[in-house]
Amino acid sequence: MEGSGESAPPTERGPRGRSKAATRIFWGFLAVALLFSIVGISVIGVLGWKDSKTKPLLQVVRLTYKNLQGSSVNQSAVTDKRRSTVTYRVTSRNQTSVVLFDSKHGLVCYKAAGEKSCFLRRMEMRDMENIQSFLNISVAKDGVLLLQNNRTRYYREFLGVIGGRKVNHEFVGEPVQILCGQLPIYWVKKSDVPTRRLIYLCIDICFPNNICVSVCFYYLPD
Repeated sequence: MEGSGESAPPTERGPRGRSKAATRIFWGFLAVALLFSIVGISVIGVLGWKDSKTKPLLQVVRLTYKNLQGSSVNQSAVTDKRRSTVTYRVTSRNQTSVVLFDSKHGLVCYKAAGEKSCFLRRMEMRDMENIQSFLNISVAKDGVLLLQNNRTRYYREFLGVIGGRKVNHEFVGEPVQILCGQLPIYWVKKSDVPTRRLIYLCIDICFPNNICVSVCFYYLPD
């Protein structure tokens, strides 16, 4: 009989076939997108690792400059990018004062040489600008930075110690806690120029942006 041979199986040209084709295309696009995502994440990770290798989280910078009297001054500052702090160590007459800038908690803490207490104040916008110059700076391998004295601007700051206002250690953050230990902490506030006989301590610090500040303390009357 004519046409008695076996007929070829029908092809999937109906809705069911089109649905399967669309599904394959969808999973193909998804696989490609996933592959690009993995590659992108890997590249970002490698670049971040290289950046962390070239920019250490902890860096020591030594500043050399001349004060207003023309004497050479050397001081060191440790920048900790993980904790967002800059810690100054200023040595004078074989005694070292420490000034801590904690941008994370918005505090500036002073631990003066020979003092049995710490002084604390709120950080201001100018403080943020000064320490940002440290976090962005690139120095030589020896870590020494020489300030240009002909471009340096000098300021004097007077801080009155509020003897009756002790600070609770629990609310100052870890960096200040480590610096002061068990020493009492007192608030200080900026004041007008006091009479000279009231000033009992000054700490001179300079920043990479050629700004030097002489911070002078005196006790406010209770």
